[in-house]
Amino acid sequence: IVGSGSGNSIPPELDGARIAMVERGVFGGTCLNVGCIPSKMFIYAADIAMHVRESERYGVKASVESVDWPAIVDRVFGRIDPIAAGGERYRVEDCEHITVFQGSGAFVDHKVLEVDGEQLRGEKFLLAAGARPYVPDVPGLDEVGYHTSDTVMRLPELPERMAVLGGGYIATELGHVFDAFGTRVSILNRGPKLLRSEDDDISRRYTELAAGRFDLHLETAVTRVERTGSGSILVHLLHDGQESTLEVDELLVATGRVPNSDQLAVERTGVRTDPSGRVIVHEDLQTDVEGIYALGDLTNHFQLKHVANAEARVVFHNLVHPDDPWRMDYSIVPHAVFGNPQVASVGMTEHEAATDGVPFVTAIKEYGSTAYGWAMEDTTSFVKLVAHAQTRRLLGAHIIGPQASTLIQTLIQGMRFGRTVDEMAREQMWIHPALTEVLENALLDL
Repeated sequence: IVGSGSGNSIPPELDGARIAMVERGVFGGTCLNVGCIPSKMFIYAADIAMHVRESERYGVKASVESVDWPAIVDRVFGRIDPIAAGGERYRVEDCEHITVFQGSGAFVDHKVLEVDGEQLRGEKFLLAAGARPYVPDVPGLDEVGYHTSDTVMRLPELPERMAVLGGGYIATELGHVFDAFGTRVSILNRGPKLLRSEDDDISRRYTELAAGRFDLHLETAVTRVERTGSGSILVHLLHDGQESTLEVDELLVATGRVPNSDQLAVERTGVRTDPSGRVIVHEDLQTDVEGIYALGDLTNHFQLKHVANAEARVVFHNLVHPDDPWRMDYSIVPHAVFGNPQVASVGMTEHEAATDGVPFVTAIKEYGSTAYGWAMEDTTSFVKLVAHAQTRRLLGAHIIGPQASTLIQTLIQGMRFGRTVDEMAREQMWIHPALTEVLENALLDL
């Protein structure tokens, strides 16, 4: 097993197998150590700071006196680091059938993996080595130094000014964190809008809100960066043919992630990859090479922990029960962006439905049209639904606003069990005056 993230979900049925586990980084993988979990702990604190600053609209006068960044960092990693260390200790000391190899692995021949000079051979392999931050080719970047999501959450102190390269979920989530804590955040994005893979209405609204909060630069290229005499970073920008500069203290590169298949040298064992470097697998998550499976960010484009966990269940079942293989179902894959506001989505966007020629109807319902939305004084959040015009099945759901990541789960469940929008709307009681009424009203509008 290469990778100790979702690849570490070894079932009891494999207790009799001799297993080698290879991990070059911190035990537990990206999500636990540098991804989902620490970032959401930072985001929760950032949301609290924003709530305090916005409290006067509800008649509550309060202010944020200061932000103790070292205390926030200690709270987050004081919880996470012992979990990672404990997981490694358990595998090393308490699992007699598992041998942990700490180091970088790469294939040198068919089903031969070399880890720091030691060669490992096995009948079966599980490749769960994940992905790493993509770093664009910007002149001066290596010389001035920069952070990625792997390192920025352990900054020793809160910077006064930060430039964030990128406009996706990592850029918007971490941009939210630092802005909420008092850093002046400049977001530099090559495209015309943020969160471009979301439904157009969601992306447009998020970009509008971000423009009122961040120093937002759209359709802007970073041509080079350099250190100034005072130690700050000078970022050279190009927008619409016009050059300009931006001076910051820290630089966060959040321009996507690339799978680690190249560093594993998977081609030496006959495993194929697509043009993006993702390992190609079949529905049972086995590669073209019998006995070699892959999961997670190494093979799928979703880059989501809940997808990797689902894949792990399929892979380990197939390893234990090769004569009764499960197949991975990607038909309904939800995701959420934990910026402020939150964004959550599942299924088709309106553009995708139109492109595919599907007969569809849409409905948009503002949070502010419900009683709880009134209580929140919300004027910007909404739910957008896309449904099949004939079958009345929900094709897609897209939410921007508080609690979006929680609200959408009801719709995911309805889609998964094949309910029509009419059944979802009318054949259950919706709690009044809960925020979920915005879902009910959107369903009724279809």
